[in-house]
Amino acid sequence: MKKTLALGVLAAGAAAPLYAQSSVQLYGIIDVAVRHTTNEGPAGNHDSSRTGLVGGGMSQSRIGLNISEDLGNGLKAIANLEQRINSTDGSIVHPSGSGFQQSWVGLQSSRFGRLTVGRQYNALFDLYTSTFASYPYSPYMEVFKPEIGMSLGARSNDLVKYLAEFGKFRISLQATFKGEGTTTVPGVPGVYSTGGKSRGGYLRYADGGLAIGAGYLERDFGSEGKKLKAWALGGSYRTGPWYFNTAYAENKHNLDGQANCGANIQCNVDYATLSSLWQGTVNGGFSGPAFLAANKRQMATVGVGYQLTPQLNLGAHYWYARQTGRTEMGDGKAHFGSILLNYAFSKRTDAYAGVDYTKLSGDRLSLTDTSGADNGAKSRTGVTIGIRHRF
Repeated sequence: MKKTLALGVLAAGAAAPLYAQSSVQLYGIIDVAVRHTTNEGPAGNHDSSRTGLVGGGMSQSRIGLNISEDLGNGLKAIANLEQRINSTDGSIVHPSGSGFQQSWVGLQSSRFGRLTVGRQYNALFDLYTSTFASYPYSPYMEVFKPEIGMSLGARSNDLVKYLAEFGKFRISLQATFKGEGTTTVPGVPGVYSTGGKSRGGYLRYADGGLAIGAGYLERDFGSEGKKLKAWALGGSYRTGPWYFNTAYAENKHNLDGQANCGANIQCNVDYATLSSLWQGTVNGGFSGPAFLAANKRQMATVGVGYQLTPQLNLGAHYWYARQTGRTEMGDGKAHFGSILLNYAFSKRTDAYAGVDYTKLSGDRLSLTDTSGADNGAKSRTGVTIGIRHRF
């Protein structure tokens, strides 16, 4: 639950009084879990397991500020700053090692919707978490979230996003104009683009316990004309103690194949960018030689939850993933499953215990070891027990 810190109204000189009022909401999550996983050893000896603390089993730990100012006539100025934290050691969690995970500002109208600019969640991530979330009390499980690997990185820099609701419908449109920036390659002169310009959106319908929606997002690579296109559709339904959700998603790119990059550095940068977006480790270790040889990924998911008592919730989910390439090198399949038990001590504090399982099918697919390298394993079981507090 968020705590509101009221900010006083300031006068601006001796002119007419300033009627706008500002508020700042401090919020956060602290989540720590013990996680045990099998087949974490190196290639040739992948049978060893691993047990240790993780900084967020159910949710990423974070602290943030929601800021709003009433401008009158149904108009508000809004802003957000949010930082992710590794709760096991207090370090900052960010792809580049520093900076905020969210930092945006915008305007919100009671009639026309909201327009926000800055670093924020993309349209597909918003669709997943608002319309067919894995769990009714948490959009997904942080340590096992195969579906989020299909949302093209979840957040984007330099993002302009519009969202409006018209009755039971919600529409969201987004675009990035600058992209994600540039990179250098050790020992190679020059600066290379990581691409990142994007455009997309989603449409959502909600009525009572029913929510359905569809979204589309495409992202440019650094090479001219090369794109990664993604779309998803699905829905959820709540009735009494039951919760059901299902979805289908697809990613497809038109890169020419990493084996054909040769001395083209930009081509190899494009594939490094693709690797960061598809995130084999997040996708249950869906990796191996076939990982970047694929040019198309498909995923279907179905889940069910049941409220056993007012405090106790049981959920189960299954994901089926398939990837294909221009040659058999890129072909492979993966099955993911999880069962999770959640107990709410209060509205702010809950504990959870879950078991997840990954099974890969295909000679060129592999799980990864603790360093992130392919280790040849084809299956993995994970057990997670943790506690989470929200404020």
